[in-house]
Amino acid sequence: MGARADALLTLVVLVAAAVASLLVDAVFSVPFLAVGAIATLAFERIAARDPDVIRRYWERPVVQGVTLVVALAGVVVGARVAPSIVLSFAFGSLVTYLVFLAMTNPAYRA
Repeated sequence: MGARADALLTLVVLVAAAVASLLVDAVFSVPFLAVGAIATLAFERIAARDPDVIRRYWERPVVQGVTLVVALAGVVVGARVAPSIVLSFAFGSLVTYLVFLAMTNPAYRA
């Protein structure tokens, strides 16, 4: 797997978050959108210290599957418990990650 698979998994969770936000009529919080974006960039900066180790773990199908299930469960629970906070954070994180992928992978550039 690679950047395309990462983008696909991210889009799956983003679509789930979009559907959840429509179902609960969530109002987005700009501060939590920003926190999600900053958290993603911080994680990517830390992961960049040893990308081979991160990629080796991430390439395991069980890790990707568990991560996807946890993210989707977080969207569902968050939409019920604190939709404005959780869905804003999710959107900030997920959109930032997609932009990050596009900017750091030559295959996505025009």
